[in-house]
Amino acid sequence: MTADALSKVFSALADPTRRDIVARLAVSDATVNEVSAPYAVSVQAVSKHLKVLEDAGLISRSRDAQRRPCHLEAEVFDLMTTWIERYQREAEERYERLDAVLAKLDTDSSTHPTDQPSNDRTGAAS
Repeated sequence: MTADALSKVFSALADPTRRDIVARLAVSDATVNEVSAPYAVSVQAVSKHLKVLEDAGLISRSRDAQRRPCHLEAEVFDLMTTWIERYQREAEERYERLDAVLAKLDTDSSTHPTDQPSNDRTGAAS
């Protein structure tokens, strides 16, 4: 998947209505009328959302007699997951290196205690 295609997918999913449509299509295929039923917008507005999802490759439409069900394309999510997991692994590796540095600093400070200031109020050396 190219960076441009990935941008289209993330852009399509930036809208909460489209994310909700994707969640509903994850359960089962649905026609435009079935998808639009729970929304307080026109069928045309939902159709525009579906077009954005289709252009991004997230859904496809097929013909089943008189029905034109929308189908979620799960492969796109596999590609997105691969992209996200790559950066997640890199972030986890950075945190592991930071943990190692902090553990070493903690070990070094416990084996080499720093000079503690005297509690003598007069300032005289003991």
